[in-house]
Amino acid sequence: MTKADIIESVYEKVGFSKKEAAEIVEMVFDTIKETLERGEKIKISGFGNFIVRDKKSRVGRNPQTGEEIEISARRVLTFRPSQVLKNALNGGPTGPEVEDEDDDDDADEGDEA
Repeated sequence: MTKADIIESVYEKVGFSKKEAAEIVEMVFDTIKETLERGEKIKISGFGNFIVRDKKSRVGRNPQTGEEIEISARRVLTFRPSQVLKNALNGGPTGPEVEDEDDDDDADEGDEA
C-alpha cells in the first residue's frame, strides 16, 4: 500500500475531497515524523508502538574480508504490533475483549544487539 492508496481510502470512506484527504494524511504523517524525530514514543491503541532507540557504536566485520570496522552510533526505529493487530493478522479474536498488552510495556526497551 502506498501513501496514494491511503489518501484514496480516506477519500472514499470519509467523503472529503481528494485534496482534503491528501492534506489530512500528510498532516498525520508529518506529526508522526516530528514526534519520532524528538525521540518520543508513539502509541496507537489497537495498532502498536513506534519506539526510537539509540544504539551505541560497535565493532563489526566485513563478511568478505573479515576486516574489523566500526559501526557508528545511530538511532533506530522499531515497531511493536499490539496484540489486537497480531490477532487480526493470525485470525484470532480482535474485539474489545482483547487487551492491548503493549500499552504499558516499557520494561523491555533495553539495548538489543
